Amino acid sequence: MTFDELLDRFTAAVEARNGAALAALFTEDGVYHDVFYGSFTGRTAIAGLIDDWFHRTAEGFRWDMKERVAGPDLGLARYVFSYATKLPEAAGERVMFEGVALMTLRDGLIAEYHEVANTGPAFAQLRFAPERTVKIMQRFADELRGRPESRRHVAP
Repeated sequence: MTFDELLDRFTAAVEARNGAALAALFTEDGVYHDVFYGSFTGRTAIAGLIDDWFHRTAEGFRWDMKERVAGPDLGLARYVFSYATKLPEAAGERVMFEGVALMTLRDGLIAEYHEVANTGPAFAQLRFAPERTVKIMQRFADELRGRPESRRHVAP
């Protein structure tokens, strides 16, 4: 399967609430690092991310992967992602943000999926209280500071 086919199946599975189809695109020990919900390891957990977590608070997903670039072990794509939220603060609001998907590939499957996303517009569209947004952003900051590649930037 080509990288374009992989991405097309990836987005179609999320839009269709088909966690099993998405999980099948990952290696057995694959990891999906979601910008909102954290890390999910293994096909069962990845399927649950889509079937349970994503659809618990949203519906009507749309995901477009643009500017796709792939090598033998790495794939990248800029994306636009949106959904209709079920959260009471903005129920029914179409929430949209953009990001970049970074995929480590092994044997034609995704071994690790990471994303860097501009979540600020999503929080504004969700009408989160400022205190809630700050709490979430602090969690993101703490996670970034805790990564091995950040050590040099955290040290005095």
